[in-house]
Amino acid sequence: MKLNNLLKVSARSKKIVGRGIGSGKGKQAGRGTKGQKARGKIPAGFIGGTLPLYKKLPYNRGQRNMKSRSVALAVTLTRLSVFKSGADIDMQALIDNKIISSVDAKKRGAKIVGIGEVPTKLTIKVPISAGAAKIIETAGGTVVRG
Repeated sequence: MKLNNLLKVSARSKKIVGRGIGSGKGKQAGRGTKGQKARGKIPAGFIGGTLPLYKKLPYNRGQRNMKSRSVALAVTLTRLSVFKSGADIDMQALIDNKIISSVDAKKRGAKIVGIGEVPTKLTIKVPISAGAAKIIETAGGTVVRG
């Protein structure tokens, strides 16, 4: 084994401070001279005695439980081009073709929106927008509501 064959160690060891002038970080140990920051610990949100920022911000109670977070996932008509002509499209079909995940299907559900075109006849059994239903029906497909 030779020195030029050894692996290079890229991680530096932690600098030890406050252990004498010869260490390079002696005397004030890299904290400057005097003052509050040189002496003790200060909380992370401390802003010199004034009201901290996190106390100035409004309370946002219940933000994680808002119903707007459970809005259905929008599935465009162009994403339905993977289905063959005459296919029945329900939640399970969307999950099987990896258009939506099973977790999202349980939590949020899905809704087909009218962006794009559908070249094939499809039978839709999931929630759908009025514009998308019109496009499906003009292409020869059917929409099952309810």
